[in-house]
Amino acid sequence: MGESGRWLGLVVAYLVGSTPFAFMAGKLLKGIDLRQHGSGNLGATNVLRTLGVPAAVVVLLLDAAKGALPVLFFRDWFGGGPGLWWPAAFGLAAIAGHVRPYFGLFKGGGKGVATASGVFAALSPAAYAVAAGVFALTVWRSRYVSLGSMLAAGALTVASALLYGPASQRTLLSAAIAAFVVYTHRANIGRLRRGEESRVGQPAGNR
Repeated sequence: MGESGRWLGLVVAYLVGSTPFAFMAGKLLKGIDLRQHGSGNLGATNVLRTLGVPAAVVVLLLDAAKGALPVLFFRDWFGGGPGLWWPAAFGLAAIAGHVRPYFGLFKGGGKGVATASGVFAALSPAAYAVAAGVFALTVWRSRYVSLGSMLAAGALTVASALLYGPASQRTLLSAAIAAFVVYTHRANIGRLRRGEESRVGQPAGNR
C-alpha cells in the first residue's frame, strides 16, 4: 500500500487500541460504567477490584492482544516494510488508543500497561519475559500493581540494553515506553509516597 497504507495502518491500530474491553466488561457483567467506580480507570486493575479475578484476566489478555496484534500483523497488511520502526509505530498507536480512546472523546482510558506489554511481547519476547518476572515478583511481595508496572517498565529497558545494546531500536523504544508508564502513574507515585495506594485485594476509592 505504500506510504498511504502505513498511515492507514496507524489509524486502524489506534482504533484497535481504543476498543474498551474494561468498559464492556463492566456493562456486560454488572451494568455499570467502570469510569464511575473504583479508581475510575479502564484497565485490568480496576476490573480486578470491581468485577473480580476472572473478568480481570480476560480484560488483561484482550488489552495485551490490542498491542500485540498490530505489531505482528499490520506490517504485512499495510505495507510497513522491513525493520522495526513501523511495527513499533503500529504498537504505539494502539497504546495511544487505549490511553486516549476515541469513544471517550480522547480521555478516560487506561494507563496503557497491558497494551504496552503486548507490544513488547511481540517486539522483544526475551526482554518482556524479564519485565513480566519483575512485575509478578513485585506485586507478589508488595501487592502494589502500580509499583510492579513501573519497575517492570524499567526492567524492560535494562533487559533490552543488555540483550540488544544500549543504542538499539528496542532499547530506545523501551526507554520511551518506560517514561510514558511512569508519567501515566504519576498520581500513583504520590499515593505510594503518602502510603495511600490501594493494594491488590483492597477496594479502590472513587478517585
